[in-house]
Amino acid sequence: MEDPAPLGSPEDSAQVSATENLLATQPAQLLQSEGSPGIALSVPMLWWFGDSRLQAPVLSNCPGLWACCLQRCRIKSGARGRCRERQQQRRELKSVGGLMFNTGIGQHVLKNPLIVNSIIDKAALRPTDVVLEVGPGTGNMTVKLLEKAKKVIACELDIRLVAELHKRVQGTPLASKLQVMVGDVLKTDLPFFDACVANLPYHISSPFVFKLLLHRPFFRCAVLMFQREFALRLVAKPGDKLYCRLSINTQLLARVDHLMKVGKNNFRPPPKVDSSVVRIEPKNPPPPINFQEWDGLVRITFVRKNKTLSAAFKSSAVQQLLEKNYRIHCSVHNIIIPEDFSIADKIQQILTSTGFSDKRARSMDIDDFFRLLHGFNAEGIHFS
Repeated sequence: MEDPAPLGSPEDSAQVSATENLLATQPAQLLQSEGSPGIALSVPMLWWFGDSRLQAPVLSNCPGLWACCLQRCRIKSGARGRCRERQQQRRELKSVGGLMFNTGIGQHVLKNPLIVNSIIDKAALRPTDVVLEVGPGTGNMTVKLLEKAKKVIACELDIRLVAELHKRVQGTPLASKLQVMVGDVLKTDLPFFDACVANLPYHISSPFVFKLLLHRPFFRCAVLMFQREFALRLVAKPGDKLYCRLSINTQLLARVDHLMKVGKNNFRPPPKVDSSVVRIEPKNPPPPINFQEWDGLVRITFVRKNKTLSAAFKSSAVQQLLEKNYRIHCSVHNIIIPEDFSIADKIQQILTSTGFSDKRARSMDIDDFFRLLHGFNAEGIHFS
């Protein structure tokens, strides 16, 4: 871009001179919008098109440039916001040894002692109990558990927090009652325990719940902190908006109760959503059912929980899976399959005879799924 010629008058020359001085002291970038070249200064919303007198009219006629400038403002504003968040987090962490928490893996320490005590009270611990805690963090809850139980097994992934935990009980009578497992709890065989009490990292909520419920020998109860929406899904009933595969599978294996809501300001650093505490008591003895078979049926029906079961079973992938399983069943039991056999007709016949053809998964309870699964199995169709 060539420099514009002076405009002649002393005032115009002074304006051009001031603009040239600004250009000389600011990094610039050449932009093109609607055929009009322009220089974008590092100062947002300040543009020069040669004649400073044309600055406002040109901007008003170049919406592309306005959009670009506004985007630059948003980027800088977002960066400043993130910087302020990091500074606030550093200030908050000074009270816990300057540790920087990784919120990406669910490190939100419960700092309210009243809620910690309430959670432990809900677990009704006995002096002879072995307690499993997942994600102990800096030990706010761990210390209270050690005072109540015979032994606490804490599973922690972050070695910095493991060191902080050991340091917190070092030289006290509680140290001998603490055992720390370092690693990912989802990849670790769970030890024997009587109760599980934890402020659980939210991103492992679903897999950990089912790892817990399928664990043997049985534990007495678990009192766990979850993201609020996840907790509401656990306790949802047929017909509820949040009723889903998670709801029915959990309630098949355990009694689930919502205990209390916990606001996000009770954590350091605070998460973006509120939390809830849930109590889970596994059913002992468990229901007499193959869980893989049960879950295979539930998974198919809840893919589209608002559709009728007839529609849910019309998927070609579902029909191929069930036909494969049916042929294996017939082969094992020496059953001859007719040449004109149709798996789609077979499925529809079962749905009609059991009365579930027009039912929807969102309104079906555990007993309904028991009857439906029995109807399929009786005809040689299996889901695992």
